[in-house]
Amino acid sequence: MPVVFINLHEVRRLCHWGPVIALTVIAVCSSMAILDSIIWYWPLDTTGGSFNFIMLINWSVLILYNYFNAMFVGPGYIPLGWKPEEDTKYLQFCRMCQGYKAPRSHHCRKCNRCVMKMDHHCPWINNCCGHQNHAYFTSFLLLAPLGCSHAAFIFIMTMYTQLYERISFGWSTVKIDMSAVRRFQPIMPFSVPAFAATLFALGLALGTTIAVGMLFFIQMKVILRNKTSIEAWIEEKAKDRIQYYQTGEEFIFPYDLGRRWENFKQVFTWSGSPEGDGIQWPIHAKCHQHTLTIEQLKQKADKRVRSIQYRVVEDYNGACCPLSKGLNTFFRTPCTEEPRIGLHKGETILATRGTKWWMYGDKVLDDAQTKAGVRLRGWFPRRCVEKCHYDTAVTSAMTSETSSEEKKVK
Repeated sequence: MPVVFINLHEVRRLCHWGPVIALTVIAVCSSMAILDSIIWYWPLDTTGGSFNFIMLINWSVLILYNYFNAMFVGPGYIPLGWKPEEDTKYLQFCRMCQGYKAPRSHHCRKCNRCVMKMDHHCPWINNCCGHQNHAYFTSFLLLAPLGCSHAAFIFIMTMYTQLYERISFGWSTVKIDMSAVRRFQPIMPFSVPAFAATLFALGLALGTTIAVGMLFFIQMKVILRNKTSIEAWIEEKAKDRIQYYQTGEEFIFPYDLGRRWENFKQVFTWSGSPEGDGIQWPIHAKCHQHTLTIEQLKQKADKRVRSIQYRVVEDYNGACCPLSKGLNTFFRTPCTEEPRIGLHKGETILATRGTKWWMYGDKVLDDAQTKAGVRLRGWFPRRCVEKCHYDTAVTSAMTSETSSEEKKVK
């Protein structure tokens, strides 16, 4: 699937700190590797030099191809206002998109759309990783470490061949026979600035190899199980819920086809387009299309039951690192892209999780805001709220909403 711009607004994805940093790292490592390969191993003088140079260009082209496809092809979105012909009682309704969420889809707050088979929102491509671009994204995670490893080797050999007369470790001098690559004298001098630039590029290349390589192994782990990162979390919560309530249920993840190769082919195909339409999915023999969505509805109802009501006692402006709320709150802010929500005294919050210094929850809104689909949830400092007795109106609303969800599940 080639890169297609539906409109010029897609180009704006480049105007974000993630793509700016990613493309800068790619540009620095690629350009320095090309320059250093000319100094170290002149490509027109030997077969090895030519092969080295061609492979270097090949890495750069493949990395950029998969990177831009992951960014601009996108994950695939559920149509706005989508509604299936039947079985709507097993699906969650998205108030923002005014439609139902198809199996495996989730609403992304950054993209403001329901994403097909959403894995996560990646700041480095400023887009979600999902059904349509999962293969491109994973290929980029594989190619970037390989290309950076090649570049790092070039950086090391360039510095050695230019400085080997002065490299010594006390007991002996490190020397490598470089007669094959020194037949041609470099047309560019290896000056102190060039050495500093090469050393800096080496650090970027090694750091990228380690960091992106780890992400690749994480992605391959979930792909071989035909599972997204979000679904892995849902499966873990399902086991916790069953154990907590001792229901005796057996939860089987519906999209694991049993064989790694079959799971692999759901993402990687010769055509470049993934299997399926993003709505209907191949499933395990003991499951059906809505096994996971029913579990999500149960967890949603359970989440409301377990949420704790808090009253706001101190204003908070929604800052990421509020110094006025104490040093511990400032330094231990959650390392996540999830939003912060501003608070005003007297408001009510339903908290669902938290740390020692921060909490996460939903702000209780009035009926007009609720009907309009407004939802305010995010992180806030723990010191700004205090646990309160259950409010009758809020509790009754929670009870009625929970019972309606349970009826859907049944």
